[in-house]
Amino acid sequence: MTTQKYKTGRIRERNSENILSAAEQEFVLHGFKGTSMQAIADRAGVPKANIHYYFKNKGNLYRALLENILTVWNEVLSDMSPDSDPADVLERFIRTKVELAYSHPNASKIFAMEIIQGAPYLKDYISVDMRQWVKEKAGVIQSWIDQGKMRAVEPTYLIFMIWASTQHYADFDTQVLEVTNKRKHEEEDIQRISDFLVDMVLNGCGLNRA
Repeated sequence: MTTQKYKTGRIRERNSENILSAAEQEFVLHGFKGTSMQAIADRAGVPKANIHYYFKNKGNLYRALLENILTVWNEVLSDMSPDSDPADVLERFIRTKVELAYSHPNASKIFAMEIIQGAPYLKDYISVDMRQWVKEKAGVIQSWIDQGKMRAVEPTYLIFMIWASTQHYADFDTQVLEVTNKRKHEEEDIQRISDFLVDMVLNGCGLNRA
């Protein structure tokens, strides 16, 4: 790759990331229908034409944002295999998801709103890409069970439970803070939440923390 092509590629990547970041903030504040391309452009500090150049229309931009959210969430499991240590993999997955719930809460809320509404923009992705991803990861978990590395659990339900328990802290942050009488979560709170979820899941799977 030539230096010019590399620079052009990096510029495109930075512009795309900037637009996606602005879109995330607008969509979480106003929802899909209430968000305009102009508002996203204003927040990103770019001409509206630039957004159309990269994403064509609001629907494409929204779908790209949602797919990017899922990619970030699931990347931590990209290298799991039948030879992996299930305790290590599950602990990393849980801790990463809790960390992302606090570092990127808007992403989780936008995804939750999309699913609650019947996934109008993400249904094809869920029924093809996500279904295949879950099938592959559940297959690895089943291989751990077959090898005697962990107790027999339903692999797909285990994935669902980790999704639900970790995303709860982003999607229902207001409820959590009010019930626990806090204004915000401190670093030690996040650590305790992660420790609690790791212990519950690993113990339920017959695993010990490394």
